[in-house]
Amino acid sequence: MTNIRELDQYLYLSAELITANIRNGQTTAEMVVRSALERAKLLQQSCNCFCLILEDEAIAAARYADKVQAEGGWLGPLHGVPVAIKDLTPTKGHLLTNGSWTSGEQTAQANAVIAQRLLDAGAILIGKTLTPEFAYSSFTHSPRWGVTINPWDRSRTSGGSSGGSAVAVAGGSVPFAEGSDMGGSVRIPASFCGVVGLKPSLGRIPMTILPSQFDDISHFGPLAQTVGDAILFMEAVCGPHDDDISSLPIAFDAKAARNVSLSGRRFALCMDLGYYQIDPEVERAVRRAAAVLERQGAIVEEVALPWTRAINDGWYDLWCVFMDAYFGQHLETFRKHMDPAVVGLIERGRTLAATDVKKVEILRTKMWRDLSALFARGFNALLSPTCAVPAPLASENDDDYVATLPDGRFKGLDMTCPFNMLSPCPALSLPVGETDAGLPVGLQIVGRRHADEEVLGMGLALEQALPQAGVPRLWPRL
Repeated sequence: MTNIRELDQYLYLSAELITANIRNGQTTAEMVVRSALERAKLLQQSCNCFCLILEDEAIAAARYADKVQAEGGWLGPLHGVPVAIKDLTPTKGHLLTNGSWTSGEQTAQANAVIAQRLLDAGAILIGKTLTPEFAYSSFTHSPRWGVTINPWDRSRTSGGSSGGSAVAVAGGSVPFAEGSDMGGSVRIPASFCGVVGLKPSLGRIPMTILPSQFDDISHFGPLAQTVGDAILFMEAVCGPHDDDISSLPIAFDAKAARNVSLSGRRFALCMDLGYYQIDPEVERAVRRAAAVLERQGAIVEEVALPWTRAINDGWYDLWCVFMDAYFGQHLETFRKHMDPAVVGLIERGRTLAATDVKKVEILRTKMWRDLSALFARGFNALLSPTCAVPAPLASENDDDYVATLPDGRFKGLDMTCPFNMLSPCPALSLPVGETDAGLPVGLQIVGRRHADEEVLGMGLALEQALPQAGVPRLWPRL
């Protein structure tokens, strides 16, 4: 096998530079993809992030890309770029398990719209990434595939539910990967693994994999090494499609996303969203990022929100009903093979009254009025930590982070699900530092409805201004 240090030279690059280097002959798609596959194998051995590594298929696709180029053609803006896709999203001819034994050995009959758009843009699929069963958890623990761990500290969780995709990016096998976000499942692992993660506005990317087209908390989104790579991803996959009645007829403007200045921008900083207990090292990293914004000419004003853990409890009710409605049919046959936490979610979903679930919309309405009042005051975005804590131990679980403390603070893991309740608002997680132990910390940037380009642009400008900007990236030791 080629020395991994030689292979890494093709991966210390953005997706945009990968395609540029292929186009100008500095490398080939096959060389890039072979490098990505070797890195993926090492990551799989150390972190358990892939359920499928598609070596033969990916090399064949790369050779085809090189043949097209040799004949004067070009596949698209992602020509030759390796990508990973979550084991929740169908890709034609590949095992699709949702992290569960309930799916048997079924293979997908067609690509999901998001997968097809990536491939149509020239990306090359190198593997499918792990998810907890039915993407239920903030920890990627799958009864079928095992535990995905954090490449920066293998005693820690990768986060979930797109934990496999986050590790694939953080570990350098792909510049970006696809994830899904129903309660933070892109942003949580992005924060814990030190990569960029975006929950786009609802409908910007067609959501076509659920039994219902009318679900309003579910989003596809990118996990990426840089904001620029997230912009490339969005450019390839956004836009309406009739397979999703809720998809928005809004074209993605990549040029606008790359041309946002921080000078004069106004940011509302709410460190605790009104009720969270925040780890001191997380707070330190977020405040340092806010100071960088101010040095770039932005205005950062600390604000209070009147929110409480009722938001998390309301989201949890929706989540239990979601799990029962979409996956409850498996309970009778597969109960013994399912994650006990999933069983508990489904069973609780069956006890909830329809009126009580409908009343969650009243809570969401109040939340929106609180957030829209900030926008009405002229703020461009709301800032908060992405997660209240750094990556927990992989031996822990969601139940370890649901408690009201004696001082009234909420001992919570992530600060993301409130913005699935406000689903039209894009939310970006940007790595802004690390703890003394080297665990990444993410800053969450929440924007106005459908203002994905603005949020990405602000994130890009901040990324370029952070102290680590321009410093060669070091991959985790594998």
